[in-house]
Amino acid sequence: MLEFRFHGRGGQGSVTSAELLAVTAISDNKFAQAFPSFGPERRGAPVQAFARISDTPIRNRSKVYRPNVVLVLDYSLVSMVNVISGLAEDGLLVVSTSNSEEQVRRETKWNGRLAMVDGIRIAMTHIKRPINNTVMLGSLIKATGCVNMNQMEEAVKERFGKIAAVNLNALKEAFETVTISEGVKHG
Repeated sequence: MLEFRFHGRGGQGSVTSAELLAVTAISDNKFAQAFPSFGPERRGAPVQAFARISDTPIRNRSKVYRPNVVLVLDYSLVSMVNVISGLAEDGLLVVSTSNSEEQVRRETKWNGRLAMVDGIRIAMTHIKRPINNTVMLGSLIKATGCVNMNQMEEAVKERFGKIAAVNLNALKEAFETVTISEGVKHG
């Protein structure tokens, strides 16, 4: 089973990202679940969303405490939240940032596998708003292959209707431009 935790702010699409990931996995005959974790926060407040993908039925309904993958949609959260909390040593951190790899590693304290994409720039280019949820999914698919890109494109078309084209362009650009580092080895 793969477990995912999304960090973002209300209104950025973290919950939608988790849902699209689950829908895409289900369309590929896998078992999946997605759910948010937030209280009465307003737009802009930190939120988390979670997803699981498995080849067998998923019985666990709790939050994801030991994710294989963490996605950070809003880099400013790195200074507020321990985004790598519980992240498996062989896990993947996917970050929306224009910062250098060195800076991201220093600020997140993550030495493992890292995928970085300038998610806000891509979102502003295609969507004209700083909503980078589809951007982050493109990066995730490239870095993990956890779901099929063609099936994700279909899920985006279904979810976004009239505005699907700009989201698809953002998804594809992220897939093509994400940088992936295998991590820093010690010893």
